[in-house]
Amino acid sequence: MCDGKKEKNITLLKKIDRDMGKKKGVKYFVVDAFTDSAFKGNPAAVCFLNDDNERDDTWLQSLAAEFNISETCFLIPITGFQARFSLRWFTPLAEVDLCGHATLASAHCLFSNGLVDSDMVEFVTRSGILTAKRVSDTSKLNDGEVKGGTFLIELNFPVVTTCDVNLSDVSSSMITKALNGATIVDIKATATNNILVVLPSKESVTELQPRMDDILKCPCDGIIVTAAGSTGSAYDFYSRYFAPKFGVDEDPVCGSAHCALAHYWSLKMNKCDFLAYQASSRSGTIRIHLDKEKQRVLLRGKAVTVMEGHVLNKTRSIVTAAVPEGNNPNPLHIH
Repeated sequence: MCDGKKEKNITLLKKIDRDMGKKKGVKYFVVDAFTDSAFKGNPAAVCFLNDDNERDDTWLQSLAAEFNISETCFLIPITGFQARFSLRWFTPLAEVDLCGHATLASAHCLFSNGLVDSDMVEFVTRSGILTAKRVSDTSKLNDGEVKGGTFLIELNFPVVTTCDVNLSDVSSSMITKALNGATIVDIKATATNNILVVLPSKESVTELQPRMDDILKCPCDGIIVTAAGSTGSAYDFYSRYFAPKFGVDEDPVCGSAHCALAHYWSLKMNKCDFLAYQASSRSGTIRIHLDKEKQRVLLRGKAVTVMEGHVLNKTRSIVTAAVPEGNNPNPLHIH
């Protein structure tokens, strides 16, 4: 490109930045959670609200539909606290009571951008006060050296219990059809109105081709499918989660589903620590500890910021700036 054209482009970009700066509204980030790679894991839009830009529920739901990813969440600082925020989660169709990956994404934004002077944040939610803690990544490289400069986020969530379920013949047939005739080893109900279905193997989970139209007819909010890892596998169990009733055909990596999976597999495997793999096309990894005494589940994972921008106040349109890995002069992802 000749110098003249280059200078014109730079001038244009500066003008765009200046003009857009006058119109800035609700700040947002798009973060991929439960992964250390961009465009993997589960994306969440994290939007920052305050007294100057509060919105009603209809607007919040409309924005979630506009983003049209598995979860859009809204953070509002709580006056009088250094690191406490109100947090709400919306799928494209509805507000939900609990969401792991969007909570992790929220904590990632706060920690990686230096927005809190603490290694722990609290979120006031529909499921009570949830905490997220920044912890060092002590995993080792191939040569045995401990990684430096990166961190994990540990979420402290309530256990979601699983129990036996008495399904009618019609309901059982409905679930089998929804799972395209897959062999069912075990089936449970969760306290969050999901059905947890155990399949014979990792391959039966990863190769499953569910029928979304039939899942919509099932007597539950969503279906979790899972299988134990085989001998020698790096993972204790595998899973996928389907929730078309909430506008999410397949949730790429679902933290709240693992609150139920931890309960189920702890009873089956007689252990409390797991490395879990969600086998969606985007995939993701979650480290889990079940605290039986306190009935809490600790979920650990990483996150990567991939976009940031503003939702404009007047037009309600969305302006997005991509943040390519390694090219951002002020990187917002984990170091």
